[in-house]
Amino acid sequence: MSDLIIGKNSCIEALRAGRKIRSITLLDKKARDSSDEILKLSEKMGIPVEYADRSTMDRMAKGASHQGVIASAEAYTYRSTDEIVAFAHQKGEDPFLILLDGIEDPHNLGAIIRTAECAGAHGVVIPKNRSAQVNETVFKTSAGAAEHVRCARVINLSRTINQLKEQGIWIYACDMGDSQVWDADLRGPVALVIGSEGKGVSRLVKEKCDGIISMPMAGRVNSLNASNAAAIAMYEVVRQRREKQP
Repeated sequence: MSDLIIGKNSCIEALRAGRKIRSITLLDKKARDSSDEILKLSEKMGIPVEYADRSTMDRMAKGASHQGVIASAEAYTYRSTDEIVAFAHQKGEDPFLILLDGIEDPHNLGAIIRTAECAGAHGVVIPKNRSAQVNETVFKTSAGAAEHVRCARVINLSRTINQLKEQGIWIYACDMGDSQVWDADLRGPVALVIGSEGKGVSRLVKEKCDGIISMPMAGRVNSLNASNAAAIAMYEVVRQRREKQP
């Protein structure tokens, strides 16, 4: 199997991350100036470059904005949660994970992965079923961040939460509740659970969590987009950890 990586930035990040790319298709030789970095990287890595007209590339991208660059890569490799935790310890940092409970929109998944990379989270965990998977839409929406963030895919999120708790990681669900996000102590090993776009965090998953953190709502709309809520919570972790530093 192979993945398509669509768009200039996504392809550049894939190349920089050492992703195994089978071939790269560019719009045509007239577009060469805008793809110089891709050409240099592909030549260095021995990746064949092909050229196609716009209609061909439009069909390949299936309506996505490709910016004249599409790469064919080996299928995305998911990590394990143990690998993510080990990666945090290797960096000498408390583990910081994002667990997604039923995020079905790949645009939301891509946006969350992008924020996770920027905020320094060590990995993102998604369920195997009833959830968006890492695909070409996620690569593009994440602006290439999906190449740098370790993503794990698990069969049972509740069981995964139990395993993380056994490793000393505190789990907080981002959902409606009495405790505001800044009231929780997020400075140590922590995982944030982000719920689905319509239903939030499921009851069974919420019951497994150590606490619930909520976003303050001053307007008439009583909820945030999942990726926006995730961003606020992630950067509260960043804020608290920076305050912890001497």
